[in-house]
Amino acid sequence: MKPRELIATAKVPGGVELRLIRHGDDHMIMVDGNELMSSRAGGSEEALAVMTCERLGKRAAPHLLIGGYGMGFTLRAALNVLGSAGRVTLAELVPEIIAWAREPMEALTAGCLEDPRVRLVMGDVRAEIGGALKRFDAILLDVDNGPSGLVRADNDGLYSKRGLSAAKAALKPDGILAIWSAAPDAAFTRRLKDAGFKVDEVIVRARSNGKGPRHAIWFAETR
Repeated sequence: MKPRELIATAKVPGGVELRLIRHGDDHMIMVDGNELMSSRAGGSEEALAVMTCERLGKRAAPHLLIGGYGMGFTLRAALNVLGSAGRVTLAELVPEIIAWAREPMEALTAGCLEDPRVRLVMGDVRAEIGGALKRFDAILLDVDNGPSGLVRADNDGLYSKRGLSAAKAALKPDGILAIWSAAPDAAFTRRLKDAGFKVDEVIVRARSNGKGPRHAIWFAETR
């Protein structure tokens, strides 16, 4: 059996240390003893993009904001379904995440960061949201572990009443705020509704073959 190998580490600004682990052909990003993400399990992150774009319908040139690159599952899935006129602004806080995507996970990345439809912003997605007014057709957040954070305390601001209000202001009419979470959260569902969104919560499996842990995605539509 092949051993796990520590490839690199990175410090999240204002948060914990991330550890990039290689196990054979697979990669994992760990926080302490917790597996934050794995190259084996991107089904729910892909669903975040695909199901959002389905809900957007046939818009001429949709503009998506994706918060958090992770291992790129959401970005690659979005690019596959957006069409040539679509655009993605990708915000990533941790520079090493992008460095890891380009090497040593170049095969998994598959060139998505160099796609001409992608604008990469190195920084907190909250700044990108806060500086926008009716700019995005959809905002897709795969930040931390969802509303119950694990990596960085400041991430909680995205899911606060103020953070949700900022996201709503950054969306175009009939826009969608789509949020990935490692688990359902009834209190957060109520918070979305209190913020004035029409909310649909969907449970999806971690793996694209329909197996693995159950994750939650909220699709919160502006009214």
